Order: sequence, then structure tokens, then C-alpha cells
Amino acid sequence: MKNPGVLSFSAMLFLCLTLGTQCGNSPKEQLRRQLEDLSAGGRPAYGHQDDLVYGHAWTVTDLEADPLDRSDVKAVCGAYPLVAGFELGGIEKGDSASLDGVPFQLIRRAAVIHAGRGGIVTLSWHPDNPLTGGTAWDVSSDQAVASILEGGEKHEMFMEWLGRAADFVESLGIPLIFRPWHENTAAWFWWGKTRCTGAQYRALYRMTWDYFTRERGLKDILWCYSPTGDAGEEAFMATYPGDDVVDIFGMDTYEFIPEGKSVEEAGEAFIAEIRQELTYVSALAAEHRKITALTETGLEGLSDPAWWTARLAPAISGFPLAYVLTWRNAHDRPDHFYGPWSGFAYEDDFRNWKESGSMTFL
Repeated sequence: MKNPGVLSFSAMLFLCLTLGTQCGNSPKEQLRRQLEDLSAGGRPAYGHQDDLVYGHAWTVTDLEADPLDRSDVKAVCGAYPLVAGFELGGIEKGDSASLDGVPFQLIRRAAVIHAGRGGIVTLSWHPDNPLTGGTAWDVSSDQAVASILEGGEKHEMFMEWLGRAADFVESLGIPLIFRPWHENTAAWFWWGKTRCTGAQYRALYRMTWDYFTRERGLKDILWCYSPTGDAGEEAFMATYPGDDVVDIFGMDTYEFIPEGKSVEEAGEAFIAEIRQELTYVSALAAEHRKITALTETGLEGLSDPAWWTARLAPAISGFPLAYVLTWRNAHDRPDHFYGPWSGFAYEDDFRNWKESGSMTFL
């Protein structure tokens, strides 16, 4: 007869799954382990922005009943991207749709459905300038960040903005990656370089984390810090908010083909740039015990016929990346696409990249 005071393995497992957090098995920790396993396994996840809500030549119109099974990526290679990115810009004002014109009702459904299929969701946020009323790209004032910190003239209004963003995240009910205040080492956002001090940026990031985590109790978020990759190690760490509020070290680096440069020349320069940047970012991530990701990348219009196999693949090879996300395929801008789509002249290159087994898809 079994000792009635000793739990069986199955009972212990049930309690562990039920209690979750106490056993280190919370949804957040499960997501963290999934990303760590992808990183350690050498087969990072492929991600694509807005993949389920529109594509190069289509967009979802039935917000309530569309099965959300379309995907430019899946149409080309037979699998969804493992990581799906969505945008919150506009949520702060109470808008019904994001700055890219996607209804938040649709983003909510897509995020939940993607997570239900086993996918990973990451959210970016380009809020309007709270001081000037302009867009996220309005850098006409260097006082926007100062105005929303505690004691600033726009602080109370901004806390309402944070509340609307938190309301949306809470409504999803899924673990996710949140990547606010990205590309801050560049100068094109109101929270970026020359628009605020390092101390002000850190205070902004920590205020956001504190509100979501402590005040609202949103515990199932992995927080990503993602400057531009060309910042350099010193600049990358100069605005780092701290180990206690960051889970992922990301970087955003795109390829551009300057006038007078060939596709091959630009591609080789891209490989060298990415490898140089990932070398220091991954080293810093290891030092601080964080996950590494290439949080935004791509070549607009994919004019390089071998971009996936001859540029991106060698650029990221050998680095402990959890995921690589390319930007969106706009349905209303024919040349604004960063992922494959059915009928594109160079779609075979993406299939070859996927079939090489170096990346993980859903």
C-alpha cells in the first residue's frame, strides 16, 4: 500500500501545472524557455509583422468570422511564421484601428488565434507624441519624454495612455513579448537620441514596466529592449533600463541599397554589419543572462533574388538568436514588403531558406 502522505508523480505534475507560478511554470516562464530552447538549438524562429491580418494583395475584411488562416508566408512555404508581430500605435488615443489601419478587434483575434496554434506574439508600439500631438516620428521637441515623466505636464494624460495599452494587452490573455520604446538610439522617434537624456529614457521604460507589472499585475510579458543595431556597445548600454525590467536584448537593422551600389555590394555590407552588431549584442546578452533576437530586419521590396539564402542566412549564422522578424507586407503599397508572397519572382529563394532547416516555423 502506498504511503498516503506521499503524492504520486502524476499528482505532483497536476499540482505543478495548476499552481504554475510556484513551480516556475507560468505562461511567461514557458515562453521564456521556448525562446531559450530556440536560441540554444541554433534554429531561431522566423517572424513576420502583421502576417495574419493582411498580405501583399489581400486584407481581412470580416473582422468577426474570418478564420485568419491566410498568410503570405504560408502561401509560399506551407507553414506560418512561428513569431507574429502586431502594432499598438493608436491604442493610446482610443482609436479603433492601429496606425497601419488594422482594427484592434482584428489584432486581438489574430494574436489569440496565433498563440492558440502554438505561435509566439510580439507587440510593438509607436504612440503619438504626447506633447505636440504629432506622430511618433514628430521630433520637433526635446521635451516630450520629460513631459510625461512624474511631475511633467503630460504625465496624467500619458498614464491614461498606458492604461489603454495595458487594457488591450490584458484582454489578450496570452503570454507575449512587448517591445516598447524601440530604436531609441536613433533620432527619428520622440523618445530617441537627442530627444531625451539617457536617464529620462530609462525612467520612461521603467515607468512603463512598473505600471504594467506592478500596478496592473500583467505578469506574462517578456520585455524586450531593442535599440538600432548600429548604436555600438557603449550607446546600447547607455540607455539600458536594467536587468530587472528587461528579458530580451533585441536589435533592429535593415538592409538598404544605396544609389550607385550593386545588389551584391549592398548584400555583403549588410552581412558584415549584422555580424558586427550581433557579436556585441549577443555577448552583452550572455553577460546579463538575457535572450538575443533580431527584432526587426529586412530589405524593402526584396530586389536581391537571393536575399534569404545568400544575405540573411550567412548574416545570422552561428549566433544564439531566439527569433528573427522581418517587417510587414503592406496590401496598399505594392513595393512595401519584406516577406515572401505567392507569385513573387524570387519566392523560391525563401522556400530554399526554409527547407534548409536553419529556421523554425509553426
